[in-house]
Amino acid sequence: MAKRLLVAYGLWALGGPLGLHHIYLGRDSHALLWMLTLGGFGGGWLWDFWHLPGWVAAANEAGAPGARGGTVPALSPLRLAGQVAVGTYFGLVAALGLPWVPALLAQPLAVGLGVQLVASVGDQTAEAPSTLAAAFLASLLFQGRVLAVLPASLAASIAAQRHRRYKPHGTPRPRLAARLYHLGLACLAFTAPLACRGLCGAAGVLGTLLAVPRAATELLLLPLRAGRLLAEVLGFAGGSPAREHSTGFELSSWSERRQRAYEVLGLPAGSSAEDVHRSYRELVKLWHPDHNRHRAEEAERRFIELQEAYEELAGPRRAAAG
Repeated sequence: MAKRLLVAYGLWALGGPLGLHHIYLGRDSHALLWMLTLGGFGGGWLWDFWHLPGWVAAANEAGAPGARGGTVPALSPLRLAGQVAVGTYFGLVAALGLPWVPALLAQPLAVGLGVQLVASVGDQTAEAPSTLAAAFLASLLFQGRVLAVLPASLAASIAAQRHRRYKPHGTPRPRLAARLYHLGLACLAFTAPLACRGLCGAAGVLGTLLAVPRAATELLLLPLRAGRLLAEVLGFAGGSPAREHSTGFELSSWSERRQRAYEVLGLPAGSSAEDVHRSYRELVKLWHPDHNRHRAEEAERRFIELQEAYEELAGPRRAAAG
């Protein structure tokens, strides 16, 4: 179906930074580049305004050369600068979004893919293995540091320019659904690490913000607490409410200890002294370390727990009997 210039300009105006006009014209590499850089950082989207008529004509095969597959495209300083800029941008994104991936792997791979993406814009392309190899070699020389993204991008751009060529003319184009699917996967692979990193950072900031009011409250109450403590030391004030309620806490703790002791002995709460003594004797024989040498650590732990539980339950009763 023939492409219309008016439709192309409409898509350029409505979704130009997202590359909608490039998708309409079948320029998927250009569309992906615009999606990941928001229209070439804004400037490329405005630059497209003057090139749309030529791209529409090329899409309609009105002025496409027929036998240029064997020729080498002319060197473009603008494309070279774009390759260096986008390669550096991709490398920095990888350094920020993939800190858990070794720098010698993530950064040169991202740089090479960014350079190759710019090299594939329009009717040109480059040899991807050569571009990636140059990025990895340059990154290796700089030991994968963050500053290595610029020389790696420069080396990959030079390699892409040395191996530039035209795309084969007349290659069948995939259906629109398949093209959108591939573009979506590429955008997801680019944005997912950044989104994960952003969510982790937002969670940390939120935790810090939630801790600020509590810290401020503690700071404001610090003089009051210091004064109360000084008054108690000098004898001008009684004990604190926390100390007044300490007996209740101790009773609660004592009740919990007895409940735990009954559980260790395998008895219901309130069992008789005879049941406590009988269960203790049976379990002590069962878990005696001399009888459990194959599981000495567990036996010793259980043996000590049984002794403490029996002492907790039988101790008060012995005192009452005495």
